[in-house]
Amino acid sequence: MKFGVMMFATDYSISPAKLAAEAEARGFDSMWMPEHSHIPASRLSPWPGGADLPKQYYDVIDPFVALASAASVTSKLLLGTGICLVVQRDPLQLAKEVASLDLISNGRFMLGIGGGWNAEEMANHGTDFKTRFKLMREKVEAMKLIWTQDKAEYHGEFVDFDPVMTWPKPVQKPHPPIIVGGGFPVGAKRAIRYGDGWMPIDGRGWDIMESLSQFRQMAAAEGREPDELPVSIFAASQKPERIATYRDAGVERLVFGLPSEGEDKVIPKLDDLAKLQHEGGFAGRGDADLLAAGGEDAEALQPLLVLHRLDVGDLGLAKLGQRLRGDLACGLERVSHLQPPSPAHC
Repeated sequence: MKFGVMMFATDYSISPAKLAAEAEARGFDSMWMPEHSHIPASRLSPWPGGADLPKQYYDVIDPFVALASAASVTSKLLLGTGICLVVQRDPLQLAKEVASLDLISNGRFMLGIGGGWNAEEMANHGTDFKTRFKLMREKVEAMKLIWTQDKAEYHGEFVDFDPVMTWPKPVQKPHPPIIVGGGFPVGAKRAIRYGDGWMPIDGRGWDIMESLSQFRQMAAAEGREPDELPVSIFAASQKPERIATYRDAGVERLVFGLPSEGEDKVIPKLDDLAKLQHEGGFAGRGDADLLAAGGEDAEALQPLLVLHRLDVGDLGLAKLGQRLRGDLACGLERVSHLQPPSPAHC
């Protein structure tokens, strides 16, 4: 199981670049940045996390700028929005931002998305709170066309444009993984309909564990392969017994929240999480184990290991060794299902 971290980056917190470098050095698989363009002074919409809205929600910097700085100082760490408020962004511009970040990170971006909760914030962007989820779906559908077609057009109820041409295209094919946030069952249904993974928030008054098997059954019923819709739990509990439960249930990734504080406070917390992962036995097995699984083909597997940045902790060594040997025999053009960083396999 993989460990990621998230933080509201502000002008008083550790910088996103420094956090990314420190996280990568400690073996974390991903770093996630949230967003709010602003917080309306009226504060009418209640925050789902409690009574008082924390200060960092007002102060958070733009996630794409933060992640671009992180991309410049890392080489393996996956970089995600957690979450991007798609409903408040222009889909043509957002498609370019996503593709650009995927390019400069060499295929390490993950687009975590959500519909949001702050009705007044959305209204200032021209978004109707009541129809935000249909708008989100249309924007995602439109961006998928932009990322995959030289001349893309989309005609929906809320998103409507004639053929356009825009580059760059994303490094990841067909596009970076779209990880859909939200609860069960409605958030899970959106993930199944147009996502590449589901990212519920821990500790929001419902038991994620009770929903995991239902989520997989729902995916299969809709013709989706459950293994291709991995689950990442956001703001995850740090209790070892809870982490073990998630691991045993097949959760792919836990994303732990960090405080919006300076290096002196955040880096020790990174150390504690890294210790929890490794001493608790939650880390995926590493490159040496993968190569051992490859047997006589270990030397030949090394380039694929580097190319695809595979983590075999959830796949099973024997199965993966057999799978990669078959891919080698068929040629590199047959390994499209292993392209990095597909959320199901890397």
